[in-house]
Amino acid sequence: MRRKYFNVKTYGYTGAMDDQVDRILEQWRRERPDVDVSGMGVIGRVSRLAVALAVELRRVFAEHGLEEWEFDLLATLRRHGAPFRLTAGQLVAASMVTGGAVTNRIDRLERRGYVRRERDDKDGRVVWVVLTDEGRAVVDAALPDHAANELRMLEALSPDERAQLAALASKLHAGVRPPR
Repeated sequence: MRRKYFNVKTYGYTGAMDDQVDRILEQWRRERPDVDVSGMGVIGRVSRLAVALAVELRRVFAEHGLEEWEFDLLATLRRHGAPFRLTAGQLVAASMVTGGAVTNRIDRLERRGYVRRERDDKDGRVVWVVLTDEGRAVVDAALPDHAANELRMLEALSPDERAQLAALASKLHAGVRPPR
């Protein structure tokens, strides 16, 4: 099947016409030419991409007996360096986990032997979440496969395109806010 491409000036995207998002945009333009639906092209693709990326990330984490959130918390502790400990609040601030979920997740990681809680010697109100040797071993084993998987998923882009996409995604994320 020969692929057809939209004109970037007219449609804002040069992707293949056999793309589902392109078909949706074309249908809306036909049915409601009075409405600018170009945003659907970006948001639709980002949404579909997020789902596809999540599937691939979960696959690699599962090979290491981890869920994505487990890797995230363990990696947060690991990348902060020795003594590989943070408070629950610091974990929330430094990871991609919400505050409401962190206590339950720490409990689950503690049951697996990947972290332990320790009271601060100087201030008993402070509780540290500490990466155990077993937790460090599992995150250290998963990291190379995770990094290679992410690079594999980005193979279609040149290094310059990756940098451009990262900058644009950061800019878009900073600009996304609820309407007033």
